Formats: sequence, C-alpha cells, structure tokens
Amino acid sequence: MDAILQHPLAIARFLHGLSQRDLAEGIRQAARRRDRMAGTTKQQVSVWERGRVPDAWYQRLIADVFGVDLDHVTALGWPYWLPGNEAPQPLDAGATVVALREAHRRAMLNRRSIFGLAPVALVTLAQQWATLDAAPPAKTLTGTSVDPDFVDWLERSVPHLTGMATADRERAVPLLNSFYETVVGLLDNACYDEKTGTRLYALASSLGQTIGWYRFDHEDHRSAGHYWAASLDASRRAGDTDRGAGILADISYQSIWLGQAGLAVNILDLALRRAQDPTARSLLHLRRARALAMGGDARACRRALDAAEHALDTARTPPPAWCSWYSTADIAVDSGRCLIDLGETGPALAQITQGVADLPGARDKTRSVFLAYEAEALLRQGEIDHSAASAHEALVLAKKIGASRCIRQISDFAPGFEAHRQVQGVQQLLNAVRAA
Repeated sequence: MDAILQHPLAIARFLHGLSQRDLAEGIRQAARRRDRMAGTTKQQVSVWERGRVPDAWYQRLIADVFGVDLDHVTALGWPYWLPGNEAPQPLDAGATVVALREAHRRAMLNRRSIFGLAPVALVTLAQQWATLDAAPPAKTLTGTSVDPDFVDWLERSVPHLTGMATADRERAVPLLNSFYETVVGLLDNACYDEKTGTRLYALASSLGQTIGWYRFDHEDHRSAGHYWAASLDASRRAGDTDRGAGILADISYQSIWLGQAGLAVNILDLALRRAQDPTARSLLHLRRARALAMGGDARACRRALDAAEHALDTARTPPPAWCSWYSTADIAVDSGRCLIDLGETGPALAQITQGVADLPGARDKTRSVFLAYEAEALLRQGEIDHSAASAHEALVLAKKIGASRCIRQISDFAPGFEAHRQVQGVQQLLNAVRAA
C-alpha cells in the first residue's frame, strides 16, 4: 500500500549510502578520533531506529559521521537534526515558490517518516505568521502572460478536488498533484500582475493544504509538514489570514496525533491571535482543548471547549471553504475525547455517541476516527462486545479510504481486547487488525 514507515536515522543513512553496519563503524572511528572507545554495533543502530534515543555522547559521534554541526544538534534535538529532516523555509525568506516546489519534490521521494518537522521550526513558523505583515506578490515581467480565463477555470475546478470526500480524493491524488504542479509552475515561470498572483497563491495554498492532509493520512508526517509550511507561506502571500490559521490548526492536529500536546498549544495560541472568522476560531479553540486535555489541564480544557461552543454559536456568515465541514458533531466528539484523556470515561461516551450520530454520511474518515474514540471509551467501560463492534466498523471504514493513520489508531488499542477473545466479535476484530 505505502512505503514502510522509516525512522529519521534510517533515512539519514540512506542519504549517505550507509548500512547499519557502516554507521556503527563510522561511530567507532569518530570515537577513536577523540581518543575514546565506542562499542557501537549494527544491533545498537537498529535499537535507535526502533525508537530508543541515543545519549548526548553518541549523538555527537553520529553528528560527526554525518557532518552535522553540534549547534544544530543542540538547537533542534533528536531526531530532528538528522540529515533529510531539514527545517522549512522561513516565512520572510521571500522563497514561497521554492518552498512549494521543495515540498512536492520531497513527497515524490516516498520516504515516509514516523516523525514530523522539528517542534522548534514549527513554533518559529507560527510566530512569524502571527507577527509578519502580509506580503502580496509583486508583478512579474518575464514569461508568458497568464490568461485570466484560465485562472477562472482553475478557481472553479480546484474546490471540486479539495472538497471531495476522502474516499474519492484517494482516487484523485494524481489530479491534485497535477493541479498543484500547474499552479506552482505558473507562479514560477509566468507573467502576471499582483491580482492574478494573489489568486494563484490562494490556489497553491488550498491545494497544498489538501495534499498535506493526504500525506498525513498516509503517515507521511514529514511531507505533510512541508506541504503545510509552504501552504502557510502561500496563504500569507494571498492575504488569507483565516486559511493561514486553518493550516496552523492542521499542524497542531498532527502534533496532537504525534503526542506533542505542548507544541500544539503553543501553535494554536499563535493562530488565535489573527484568526477572525467565528467558525475558524471555534475549530482552533477545539483543537486547543484537545491538546490541553492530553496535558491533563482540565480547567483550561473546559474553558477552551466553552470558547469553541461560543464561537460557533456566534457564526452568522458561511465559514471559509477549508472549514465548511465543521459542526457541532465535531465539538461533541472531541469534547468526549477530551473527557477520555481526563479520565471521565462515562460522560465521554455519551458525547462521542451523540457526535457520531450527528456526523454527515460523507465524512468517512472522520467517522472512522470518531468510532475509534467510541470503541476506546467502551473498552474502558468494560462493554467489550459493543466496543469490538465499533472498532471493527472504524477499521472497515479506514481500510475503505486507505487512511493508514486511522488503521494504526485502532491497532494501537487493539491489544486491550486480547484478554476477551471469548466475547462475541473480539476474535473477528483481532483477525481484521492483523490483516490490515
């Protein structure tokens, strides 16, 4: 289905043409250059690539092998300093098109990483977005002029792609990539005035945001981060503040998914500084509540949930297209997820069940995630058969839409069923998880 998920150390080895045995030998040589000994073996490298963090001494030796400056190691932390995990372009670098092209180039390498971008790099992007002025595109004088009618056609066509249900979007990925390449190519090579450039940057931001979600759903966390970072830059060039806030919400959601609650809170606090649309602000507050619940801050979480409900209640105009799907069903289920994280499983189940029932039928991916929440809550409540049924339904949906992160979500709590194999539906679920 997808390339195997790789640890950044394995990707760095690949980029340098090193096997695990080669890297171990390089580390031993680096130690000898310092009149020290290191007993690093291929097996030790394998342990690091399975998630154990090498201590500061070994990180220094690994950096020596890869030629990475120690200041970089200290600033970014493990494993974000490793080669192949470069930080995105700063928003004030004036290199939006370069960032858009580079995000696409990286994705085409098909090296999925279990880690996203460096937290310090993401916070820096959010800080820049919250403080820098908009940067409208300058008029370009070289290249073939862009036909306004063609831009009109792109603006009519792109929403059909970015607004597709997840299952349909899976089939349309080549089209998404083609439209993205076309728009970025126009930005890079065509002649256009400021108004047309603004429209093209808005299209690039929308397409990049959507492709970022596709990459995220397939656990290509690093590529998703680069698409979102480039799309954030493009939204700033287009002057679309609310879309920029929405992209920061996407980055924060990924951070929550990867267990980085503190990072998500920091990003969302910055996003809320500029977001204006009530529906967009509601979504930001809801994401913030999720992150606060993960961190165990019950009081702040409830304040954020109240703020999410209040903001949605005050919405009087249609929301931006990128959050037009958002509704009270999302608030209900995510409130339940917050309660699970805070240890209040009983009330959580009622909220999640309500939200799942209210969810529109076209949102299969969201339904899969929500049903997985429901299954986890039921499992904690001891309602094993009901939990197995919800988990199995979630798994079927996740497989249907090809979202490997949703499959992993279910497989992560599936071991909790092992002691209940005799309960109806459990063995069927466990077999399905193993086959997924």
